[in-house]
Amino acid sequence: MTQDTSLRKCTPLACLCFVVAGSFAALTAHSQSPSSSSTQLGQSTISVKSELVPLPVSVTDENGKAITGLKAHDFRIFEDGRPQEISLFEEGDNPVSVGLIVDHSRSMGAKLPSVAAAVLGFAHSSNPQDEMFVVDFNDDVTVELMNGKAFTNDASELAKAVRAVTARGRTALYDAITEGLVHLQLAHWDRKALIVVSDGGDNASQQKFSQVLALARRSQVMIYTIALIGADEEENPRILRRLAKETGGVAYFPASVDSVTDVSIQIAHDLREQYTLGFVPEKSGRSSSFRKVEVKVTPPANKKIHIRTRPGYFVGDERQASVAPGKNAS
Repeated sequence: MTQDTSLRKCTPLACLCFVVAGSFAALTAHSQSPSSSSTQLGQSTISVKSELVPLPVSVTDENGKAITGLKAHDFRIFEDGRPQEISLFEEGDNPVSVGLIVDHSRSMGAKLPSVAAAVLGFAHSSNPQDEMFVVDFNDDVTVELMNGKAFTNDASELAKAVRAVTARGRTALYDAITEGLVHLQLAHWDRKALIVVSDGGDNASQQKFSQVLALARRSQVMIYTIALIGADEEENPRILRRLAKETGGVAYFPASVDSVTDVSIQIAHDLREQYTLGFVPEKSGRSSSFRKVEVKVTPPANKKIHIRTRPGYFVGDERQASVAPGKNAS
């Protein structure tokens, strides 16, 4: 990277000027969005005020192939077992804001060239209007500002950002995911996702897994994980699987590092082939709670289908998750 390292580091507190001022401007410019976000001093906070509950929904056949062409009347939404009226339905390739969270710890050294190739494959297979960014992490967490920009759709810039940090040190996975979720508050698109490439171990974060999971579940961000498993005793792929399941994403466990590109292209296709449904929940006297959501689909004739979406959402006048600032905060 040509810019000074100080420009590339962006932790929750270092990002404060972006998140308070920048995200306010971005969200005001896109006031049609049903949600709003904010960050508070001394902690990473994602707060959502919204009446509409959006649900990204993937529908595939028994072979994993996307089923397209479904209409709103083919879907049913249930909240805690009660049917809901569908007030939003979108089908097609709508743009998405994506963060690529890439492990640069010592154990990932030999795998990084394949990861950079996978990033290229993902970018080339994405919607041309998608906006993306890279978070590199080892002991430290670095949000790469590509030529000074918070987002890009240039595949070469993304691959260069992955190569900007050498593999060394330990693994601050939870802090890196937190940074990705915070950075997505600057996004221009309503649909948001993180793609986490790691062996799943964490031995350097300030955040705990429970904090990151709570933040992710409340953020309405889909998380896809690619677990590159080797022989490191600190690897923990179970946490990657759970992050994906709880946010409507998918956890991948490629047989070899050489197949990471194929996986990244598959994720790009999954994002482009989703439906977006939404409903306005019933008013509730409960100030804050988790509500379970289920989506059912009338299958095409003679087809077995699989449906994937978020398992639920938090309600309240302000649904909020907070974590303490990361180790790099100043």
